Amino acid sequence: MRIFLLVFSFFLLHISVYSQQDPLPVGFAPGELESMERYLESRMGATRGITFPPNGPVRTMAEWEEIEALVITWTQFQSILRDIVRYAQEECEVIIVCNDSNQVKTYLQNGGVPDQNISFLQEPFNTIWMRDYGANTVYKRDVDSLILVDWIYNRPRPRDDDIPDALADFTGYPIYSTTTPPYDLVHTGGNFMSDGFGTGFSSRLVIDENGPGGFFNPTSKTEAEIDTLMRQFMGIETYVTMPVLPYDGIHHIDMHMKLLDEETLLVGEYPFGIADGPQIEQNISYIQQNFTSVFGTPYKIVRIPMPPENGRYPNQGGDYRTYTNSVFVNKTILVPTYEQRYDTTALRIMREQLPGYRVVGINCNSIIQLSGALHCITKAVGAAKPLLISHQPLDDSYYSPTGFEVNALIKHIAGIQSATLYYTTDTTQAYTAVPMTLTDSLAATWTGHIPSTAEGMEVFYYVHAEATTGKQMNRPMPAPKGYWNFRVLERATSLDNPEKQGISLQAIYPNPSQQFAHVPIFSREPKQGSILLYDLTGKKLQTIFEGDLPFGPSNYLVETVDLAPGTYFVSLEVPSGRQVQRLVVR
Repeated sequence: MRIFLLVFSFFLLHISVYSQQDPLPVGFAPGELESMERYLESRMGATRGITFPPNGPVRTMAEWEEIEALVITWTQFQSILRDIVRYAQEECEVIIVCNDSNQVKTYLQNGGVPDQNISFLQEPFNTIWMRDYGANTVYKRDVDSLILVDWIYNRPRPRDDDIPDALADFTGYPIYSTTTPPYDLVHTGGNFMSDGFGTGFSSRLVIDENGPGGFFNPTSKTEAEIDTLMRQFMGIETYVTMPVLPYDGIHHIDMHMKLLDEETLLVGEYPFGIADGPQIEQNISYIQQNFTSVFGTPYKIVRIPMPPENGRYPNQGGDYRTYTNSVFVNKTILVPTYEQRYDTTALRIMREQLPGYRVVGINCNSIIQLSGALHCITKAVGAAKPLLISHQPLDDSYYSPTGFEVNALIKHIAGIQSATLYYTTDTTQAYTAVPMTLTDSLAATWTGHIPSTAEGMEVFYYVHAEATTGKQMNRPMPAPKGYWNFRVLERATSLDNPEKQGISLQAIYPNPSQQFAHVPIFSREPKQGSILLYDLTGKKLQTIFEGDLPFGPSNYLVETVDLAPGTYFVSLEVPSGRQVQRLVVR
């Protein structure tokens, strides 16, 4: 009876609060913070779904994986929602949570959106912010079976918090809920992203709200206990939590950061010293210094501008405009837009980073005023039986007479019938198919080889797999329009026989390097030359030495402490040719 009275009294209070706030922001509306205690009491211990962790290992889906549905809530900002449906319905089912499906159908039809791949879930709701309160797609044993995982929503919006249960009933997938101690967890979807292989990212908002002294979880969790819950329910083995930003207000990482693949972070960039720029840079530095991708290599960082509003950034009163608040929908990525002069650059960056994807801009000037955009109002439901392909793209490489090895993790619940590597040096021509073989059954690794390719050529390739059920999948998903690519670098003149030059570039050490590296040289006679440092694109970064190289051994120091983690090339260049070695910076 006490729980009933609490819920009933909270419901009455909620009606009063929401009748005055329309629409509600991603953050707290006036009066909501004062409602949190009653809301949490009504949520805590609720017997919703399965309230203990799933059995066996689990894996949270990455956003670039195949999805079967995109879920939205139909309320304010209907022109934006209509555009989402327009493009998403061509890729998957669109599930629309709404009050009146007929009203939605009429609006869509009047806007030229056909009635296809659309389902309606008529349920009460509070807000549009589906990302934050929607259910997470998780797989048992990587690809075996799909489950939904729901946290306690960190806003006093009980109808929103109930939507995952309604979605579970609608789809038929089991739902696990973090509502009952000791498994209770308050969290929000905009403050979480997964690489699909056990690494998750959030701001420390999740610690602030649940940890000792946390103001949103009465049971109070240590950071280690939060990590354990994320591992048990989500399969997150490495949980990267970063300091919150001073100006974003809601502290959700999707406002300034997005994983584009297993090793690439798209990061919002402000002009030097502006708004959240300094803290973003500190957070990225923290990631690079302490964590590596699932491939064991440093994360690649891609910058994308954070555009001002009327010349003002968030620290100057401008809206928190962002392009990272975009959403993958299979072969399409929807990107928020604001002004053409800024949008042009952002869309170009997205197309360069995601070749073959349909990159669609949707104007979000109206909704960004409430601190959210496209990612904030959508949530995906993964494919029921995914065909998982993961591969670390090849870097630019020097000519090899044996060609280039391509390894990929490929899995499906029913097993893999075949895998094929496709490559070309001209995307206007047909790709050549090379069968891949299962080289490690425990790791589900399939291997293929791109034949030896001439120096100076660019190679484009992708991986195709077919399950024993007949299901097929490409990675990158839009292949052959989408692809990975690398360049075959020109060999140094004396790379095979340095003795012909009478001088040799010996093994660089330490390699990998963190602060500095030694570049040993041995020369049979004095020579004029230079030692240069290049990045992967061939851009010269440093002149390590230039002048007379003495007879005998000599040693030169290259400082790497200020270099971003990644792969570089050290080149010894003399009149008779050049020698090059790879240098890895951690």
